[in-house]
Amino acid sequence: MSSEPAAAKPLNPNEGIKAESHLLRGTIAQDLADTSTGAISEANGQLTKFHGLYLQDDRDKRLALKKAGKEKAFIFMLRVRLPGGKVTPQQWLVLDDLAEKIASPSLRLTTRQTFQFHGVLKGNVKPLIQGMHKALLDSIAACGDVNRNVMAPPNPERSPVLQQVYDQAKAWSEYALPKTHAYHEIWLDDEMVAGGEPESEPMYGATYLPRKFKTGFALPPSNDVDIFAQDLGFIAIEEKGKLAGYNVTVGGGLGMSHGNDETFPRLADVLGFITPDKVNAIGEAVLVTQRDYGDRTNRKHARLKYTIEDRGIAWFKVEVEKRSGLTFAPARPFSFTTIEDPHGWHKCADGTWFYGLHILSGRIKDIPGWPMKTALREIAQIHTGDFRLTPSQNLSISGVTAAQKSIIEGILAKHGLAGENNQSRLRLNALSCVALPTCGLALAESERALPEILEKFETVLDEAGLRDDAISLRVTGCPNGCARPYLAEIGLVGRAPNKYALYIGASYNGTRLNRLASPSVTIDEAVKLLTPTIKRYAVERKPGEGFGDYCDRVILPADATFHSVGTVKQETALTK
Repeated sequence: MSSEPAAAKPLNPNEGIKAESHLLRGTIAQDLADTSTGAISEANGQLTKFHGLYLQDDRDKRLALKKAGKEKAFIFMLRVRLPGGKVTPQQWLVLDDLAEKIASPSLRLTTRQTFQFHGVLKGNVKPLIQGMHKALLDSIAACGDVNRNVMAPPNPERSPVLQQVYDQAKAWSEYALPKTHAYHEIWLDDEMVAGGEPESEPMYGATYLPRKFKTGFALPPSNDVDIFAQDLGFIAIEEKGKLAGYNVTVGGGLGMSHGNDETFPRLADVLGFITPDKVNAIGEAVLVTQRDYGDRTNRKHARLKYTIEDRGIAWFKVEVEKRSGLTFAPARPFSFTTIEDPHGWHKCADGTWFYGLHILSGRIKDIPGWPMKTALREIAQIHTGDFRLTPSQNLSISGVTAAQKSIIEGILAKHGLAGENNQSRLRLNALSCVALPTCGLALAESERALPEILEKFETVLDEAGLRDDAISLRVTGCPNGCARPYLAEIGLVGRAPNKYALYIGASYNGTRLNRLASPSVTIDEAVKLLTPTIKRYAVERKPGEGFGDYCDRVILPADATFHSVGTVKQETALTK
């Protein structure tokens, strides 16, 4: 394989937009000042992603507005940059207040361990970002063709090693930020850079990366961040209570397109072991290799996973070692056993407590009998620790002192939020993306459909005596995979209104992809299709065997691959 970059090909239009943007400025400021429309130009819509913003519209209103001859109900989604998911009580109150006054007004915890604001009108975007800035928060590089929000295990106070892992995740996030001042000029009214040395992007270059780039840190035995779904991963190796270093993984990614066999989910490869002081050097070498060799012609083929798939992991390892000046040691043994967040009360190594609060789909809002937003606001007003967002859309109330524990228990009980013990393990492990009505890519419902999906599957699981068994179910409105459905034991991926592709057979611990069981089913059909399998699993499983492992062993054909698996044979097996 040649070590030279690929021969020049026609570039994707996005590359021209980036190149001509004056380091991500474009004409965003001018678009913001245009009050004749709630939208911004298509080119600026690409550039604002680097600032943490997506232009969307309320799709529930599209038809009525079109009939009335009016423009779409344009709104923005803003994603906060929050490495490791840590936020102080004071920051929580600011975000809560901003959501209430100028956004949806709910807050949403994402599968990348941060907050999203929805329903933000164009005129409110700047006040939102300025309000966040006063609380020392930003949305720089939360989206776009850059290293995005860095994930890490929550609750580092549980052990010194976890604290080190969090600190390094945060340090890598800062190190990999774009250097342009565009964000501060446009949103915070800083003066434009003028005179002196020309502004530059030493790591990214003027056109940044070919596509998005995601990084995660994990500490076995928990694979809560789904490390093999990340472009770049660091698996912490703990030896004798100390952080020995990391096994480095590269090339994970779950997005695909229905009907396009050239797009597919891929699990990351393990490159080898490094000591903790080499994280930023190796991270930069991985990033700039992808910058120089990633596909800038076809954005559906532009993720790091395709660069490695095309050129081979051996070539990629040599390139990273050459660019970093480092040599990987052999990977060290590790084992993942779970992905589930700890719920309820837990005591930490430093003597404090944390409470793991399950939040279905990460949506924080007040509903009758479940006033979560109000309860968390009350806690933030008295809490002296912090809050930790988890990769599974849940929340940890962390650093709780013994004196405060009873107070917080009382607030949770008063608002009816202390009910984790009554929820099924299926529900506690479930994820969904936002999908309709705001996501422009959604083909089917996800977040709004999840409660009904869970209720229907819970009925079957209860009948089979499996309510307390950990089974992962994830649903997305499209095949881009934001809720990581291809790593779920039961994955539902939107194809059309009320239609989903059904995938089964992933390993619960996130180390094996699932496979296609049926290309297009309704939710009721999916439940009916899986009911015999669930009942068989309850009586036929081996000791300690997970549902996905059972499906992979018994239901799916042994020689099937993710790319070529058929459906007729599997459906026959499912309904035995």
